[in-house]
Amino acid sequence: MIEAEGLTKFYGHIAAIKNVSFRVEKGETVGFLGPNGAGKSTTIRILTCYMPPTLGAARVDGLDCFEKSLEVRQKIGYLPESVPLYRDFTVQRFLRFAASAKGVPGRTVTAEVNRVMGICDLEQNANRIIGNLSKGYRQRVGLAQALLNDPPVLVLDEPTIGLDPTQIIEIRKIIQELGRDRTILLSSHILPEVAQICHRVMIINKGEIIATDSPENLTSQLQKTGKILVEVSDPVPDLLQAMEKIGGVQKVEFETNGTGKYTVETDPAADVRPEIARLVVEKGCGLLELRAVNLSLEDIFMQLVTEETHEAAEEAGEGERSSGEGAES
Repeated sequence: MIEAEGLTKFYGHIAAIKNVSFRVEKGETVGFLGPNGAGKSTTIRILTCYMPPTLGAARVDGLDCFEKSLEVRQKIGYLPESVPLYRDFTVQRFLRFAASAKGVPGRTVTAEVNRVMGICDLEQNANRIIGNLSKGYRQRVGLAQALLNDPPVLVLDEPTIGLDPTQIIEIRKIIQELGRDRTILLSSHILPEVAQICHRVMIINKGEIIATDSPENLTSQLQKTGKILVEVSDPVPDLLQAMEKIGGVQKVEFETNGTGKYTVETDPAADVRPEIARLVVEKGCGLLELRAVNLSLEDIFMQLVTEETHEAAEEAGEGERSSGEGAES
């Protein structure tokens, strides 16, 4: 449904994105992640026809975003990071205006506005001035305008930025419902939110896609050791050493704040939980918790971005050393 092929965009002599390629299939909800300045916004602006790429092509439902810009815009509902709202309009008046601008036939405007207000739970605020609404309800108005004309593709750029926890949960539920029958590209800095909503994530750094897969597959690829959290009520001095002797255990760490918590690192293929449970019971320590701990999406993101930064720094250092050696010779 969404295709990027070799997208490159230069601002002057600076490449904001370089040879970016990916696909988002029909019905997928995909998270688009990256640090500030990584190229997310540039990529999104190209996909939503705000500007053309320097090189490469972008397509939505098979239509080229540059050559068929108007047709593509009819298929995309776009919620930018800073929602452009007319704050002196009422909610209903603004949505009627947006519906007209999107080409919704006049005879169906009222029904369409009522439909999107229902999805976003705005009926009670239909006649309120947008400038008087809370941040959360203004975000709902922005989402409602993106849904006008029932587009099959949604591009949501930081849809919950600046919202309180309750508002975040409410907007997240709406997005999850919308994802049942739409293709969604979601950019967000709230990584637990992406993990809950998205089927797959793409991570961009320094203008290049560095990973794309489900959070589960990325975890299995990047997690070099297994990790188990053990909590006991009555820790004994030799429990740590006893756990270290279990086959497959690489390292055991004990939290020294009196909580009775141990972190056990193991070979990735080894499941030593039954042995640990038996050992704790034999020692009479009182087992409170025993669970495997996987990398979170935040851990994955930080590991990939940090590795990229270290590799780039090493390459730069090698280049400087080579230049120095050449100058000396």
